[in-house]
Amino acid sequence: MTDPLGAAADALPQHAARDASWFGHPAQLARLFTTEAMERFGYYGMRALLTLYLAQHFLFSDTTTTGLYGGFTALVYLTPLVGGLMADRFLGSKRSVKFGAILMSLGYVVLCFSSTGGAAKPFANIEGQRYEVTLSGSGEARKQYITDQGATLRIKGNEDKSVSLVREDGSEARHIAPGGFEPGGERNPLYTFLLIVGLAFVTVGNGFFKPNISTIVGELYEQGDRRRDAGFTIFYMGINLGSLFSQILCPLLAVGMGSWGGLGWWAGFALAAAGMAVSWLLFQFDGGKLDGFGERPAGANPSRDLLVYAGAIAAIPLAYLLFANLMGYVKPPAGSGLLGYIASLPIMGKIMFGTFIVAVPGILAWSFFNGDKREFEMMVAAMVLITFNTVFWSLFEQAGSSLTLFADRNTDMSVFGLFSITAGQTQFFNALFIVALAPLFSMLWGALARRGLEPGIPVKFGIALVGVGLGFLFLVWGAQFADANYKVGLWWLAGLYLIHSMSELCISPVGLSMVTKLSIGRIVGLMMGTWFLSIAFAQYVAGIIAGNASVETVGGEVTNLRVSLETYTSTFTTISLWAIGIGVVLLLLSVPMKRLMHGVK
Repeated sequence: MTDPLGAAADALPQHAARDASWFGHPAQLARLFTTEAMERFGYYGMRALLTLYLAQHFLFSDTTTTGLYGGFTALVYLTPLVGGLMADRFLGSKRSVKFGAILMSLGYVVLCFSSTGGAAKPFANIEGQRYEVTLSGSGEARKQYITDQGATLRIKGNEDKSVSLVREDGSEARHIAPGGFEPGGERNPLYTFLLIVGLAFVTVGNGFFKPNISTIVGELYEQGDRRRDAGFTIFYMGINLGSLFSQILCPLLAVGMGSWGGLGWWAGFALAAAGMAVSWLLFQFDGGKLDGFGERPAGANPSRDLLVYAGAIAAIPLAYLLFANLMGYVKPPAGSGLLGYIASLPIMGKIMFGTFIVAVPGILAWSFFNGDKREFEMMVAAMVLITFNTVFWSLFEQAGSSLTLFADRNTDMSVFGLFSITAGQTQFFNALFIVALAPLFSMLWGALARRGLEPGIPVKFGIALVGVGLGFLFLVWGAQFADANYKVGLWWLAGLYLIHSMSELCISPVGLSMVTKLSIGRIVGLMMGTWFLSIAFAQYVAGIIAGNASVETVGGEVTNLRVSLETYTSTFTTISLWAIGIGVVLLLLSVPMKRLMHGVK
């Protein structure tokens, strides 16, 4: 057991500036705010495109699209576990952030080139015979055709998941039983390779950037400083301020709006790369504002920096192999059981489940032997909250996968009948609501804290879980009012994002702050990485959930919108009820959790 005062001293940088000169917070928060805003501009701009890019440009199936998207976002949140450790032991937070920014910029540039080789060519295997698929029209008028024995036949999906090939007069020329129609896409191997390489660069770079800039924010506040939650909420607003504009502009450049068809996917990724480059410039040339923060840990040998950088570069091919393995994943046959399911998981799945299961008890065991009773109990509380955190993010992160596909397929994108937005741009709702509501929540927590009424962290987490479930129920309710084309009004989707954004403000900035408050000081970077590990695990689970909402597509287009709507609403109903139930359980646990947290609020 170590002395708790010694651990607290380790957690508190002796040089930290406490002057309140930027909205009542340390002036350094402004530079970190803008740096993070531009980094998130790049990341969320790319993310707004990714699902649609995979489904419409590369013509991956829904299962592959959502699985690859979930695997990518999972790895984005898993790599901070290593990046945080490298910062704690060798580089320090500042050097780690700079290095990560460079790798992420390169990743977005590679994604630009992945789109320059032309879209995949659609085809269909019908009862063992391959047919080329041609596409006609756009939007709701978009149709898919094949040529069979000289006749041009339209592909029409049926409610029983069979497929009809229809003549021009509307009569059925051929009926294909479920399972007899297999759509696909012929892709250029070079550009598929570039796609995966780009994603690999982003994931590795993010591992160095993401946990360590948050750690520097934590350094600005002394232990017990009640401004910490508010400071992280302001910092979190910077994240969403950057993502707000990129989630409008990147899809606009990539696919256009209204009658304008955009410049191409490359333009959206190029804008993301530019945002990331600005983030690096802001941090690299900070004018000395961050001197003394995020420096190399005491006793670290600078000669090892090159080894860390080389190891990170060597991890890029490893990430490539993980993504390639994900793309080749085939679901196990029905009746395989739990063991069969686990055995059939792609490598990424085994890593996610294995790492999370080992990390949580492993860190607790370390805390038991290296901390005193108070520190150990606080770490137990942190791990309980981190575990519940996985449930929230597995549902919230449907935004980039199943909810984006729902927007593309089953949402009327008209805004008051004046103009229409694209499916990728619907993700801006979340950022808009966060930017609008974050200052209000910051003031709310401050006002309640002054009166001794601020909810504890477990209560905030429980509210967030109930809220994310209610958001899905709101959209399911709106699905009852879908039009004749099985399209739900855009404002029902916006309402879901409003409820989810309020829930997010109860958990994400509070969660970052919670990690810095409850962690033993010597491993705060590792604990920040573990926080992101829980989100990584959730992202992978989110991909599995989104895969359960998969619908059949041909050439990137759904074959039956009614089946699509029913599939999405069924999935959203199930997960919402689970979220609400688990949230209530955490609210009940908040009372015993309070004792474990030893006064941390």
